[in-house]
Amino acid sequence: MFLGENLIVLLVLAFGAALAAGNFLALVNTKDAPDDRDYERPPLFRSITMILIGLIAAIWAIVSLL
Repeated sequence: MFLGENLIVLLVLAFGAALAAGNFLALVNTKDAPDDRDYERPPLFRSITMILIGLIAAIWAIVSLL
């Protein structure tokens, strides 16, 4: 195979980890936003759901690589 036999699993790992980390950092970053903010706090339920989906995908990919 061109990029290796585990390409799909590595892509799932990358996208899952990015989904979890990005949503987590979006929640943490807006916690100390100034009062006259241009920042909007992301929806909590949606962010937690996306973090869980990303973690599940990343853990599945890590287990598949072992």
